[in-house]
Amino acid sequence: MAMFTSFWIILVAVNVPGGNAQSVQMDATKSGFVGSQVELRCLFVNSNPPVKISQVTWQKFLNGTKQNVAIANPTMGVSVLPPFKDRVTFKQPAVRHRTPSLEDTTIMFSNLRLSDEAAYICEYTTFPAGNRENMVNLTVYARPMTRLTLTTPTIVARAQRRKMTVATCISANGKPPSTITWDTRLKGEASFQETRNANGTVTVRSNYVVVPSRETHRQKLTCIVTYRNERITDSVVLNVQYEPEVKIEGFDGNWYLNRQDVQLTCKADANPPVTVYQWKLLNGSLPNNVEIRNNTLFFKGPVTYELAGTYVCDATNNIGTRSGLVEVNVTEFPNIPPPGGREIPQEQHSSGAAIGGAVGGVVLLAVAATLLFVFLRRRQRTFKGDYSTKKHVFGNGYSKAGGLPAHPPLPKNLQYPEDSDDEKKPAQIGGPGGFEGSDRDFDGDTEDLKRPYFTVDEGESREYDERTLAFRYDPEPEITDDMVSQTDGSVISKKEWYV
Repeated sequence: MAMFTSFWIILVAVNVPGGNAQSVQMDATKSGFVGSQVELRCLFVNSNPPVKISQVTWQKFLNGTKQNVAIANPTMGVSVLPPFKDRVTFKQPAVRHRTPSLEDTTIMFSNLRLSDEAAYICEYTTFPAGNRENMVNLTVYARPMTRLTLTTPTIVARAQRRKMTVATCISANGKPPSTITWDTRLKGEASFQETRNANGTVTVRSNYVVVPSRETHRQKLTCIVTYRNERITDSVVLNVQYEPEVKIEGFDGNWYLNRQDVQLTCKADANPPVTVYQWKLLNGSLPNNVEIRNNTLFFKGPVTYELAGTYVCDATNNIGTRSGLVEVNVTEFPNIPPPGGREIPQEQHSSGAAIGGAVGGVVLLAVAATLLFVFLRRRQRTFKGDYSTKKHVFGNGYSKAGGLPAHPPLPKNLQYPEDSDDEKKPAQIGGPGGFEGSDRDFDGDTEDLKRPYFTVDEGESREYDERTLAFRYDPEPEITDDMVSQTDGSVISKKEWYV
């Protein structure tokens, strides 16, 4: 060993510039994983006139310090130094011959270790040209160990609904460090932590936190570790234990008298499964004709009113007990669904009838109000007379001796408010033969004398033509002893005549 070292030092001392035609060819970088094998190439390019190769030396260069790895000498042969002795060999067998060929001194590095990461120098010593060398940077990667585990084999959903870590994903001893992501339908949170190890590797840890519940049971949780360009995935399925979720099936809202073969079934979603079912009837005891078979009530015989009530089912598993209930109503007759529609529950019949009756009543009132309004409007526009109950037959009441002509002309400027419910009165009487003092208040007899239209009792049945306002009168009444005939055909009482 001392001989090799001294020889190398002497060669360095006699190294002189020149011989630029010679060169050492190597790769700039090489990489490999821990435990794998890597090839470090080294070629000497000679030229004419050829030079003599006296020795080839491989060295590890780390933190400014050189360490011999392997030496090939034409006289002394090949030597590999510890700790590389069992892991480094020259690729070309000709290097190991008695008369070696040293133009290609590529070495094979096997069973790589993280400590092998460094720069490696391949140096040629020649005569008389001196030394020629080149360098390659070796990077050693460490593939991480990935592991996804459940925090506990069984997760229990508590009533307090607290968050807890359900799974942990670890990427250990990786170089370079990896990244972790989660793929799941669960609504949760992920935490991350990196730990740098003494050998240069990094351990990444991620916890996934959720609130355990019935919905999280059997949900898939996938951890995705990305290391360089690789994706490493691992999955777990959550096993969450929870209390029973209970509901009662069998009552369809159509239990009527004498119906046969009705039953109620208690359905419970639970993990672990329900072990005990218990039935009861609120405010009473179960009917005598009921038979209990595990989670089902079978009612024997026809339906009676005694079956009505609130039925409760208690379901129990290892986590706890939960209850479900159903209100059973019994009707006299079955609910017949409408054609092409679904069956209408009994309670909806009464509400539907009430709503229908109310709507029908509103419609009838609206129709009646419309007809009354039309009738009154037509009557206002057609009948412009007086609503007094006095009778004037075949005349206008102005037939007293010395009075006006029998048929005075109708005034043209009579005004009647159409929208008033008051008694219809002439707003003004003018023209030839008219009366003055229309603004005065009259008593019944005086006002009656000034009516330009014929009036009738509203209680009598009189027919008239809407277009001409012409009345069709009953036959002329019989003239009694206290009545006086007038020249215009009308009759008045003697008392009125002599006034």
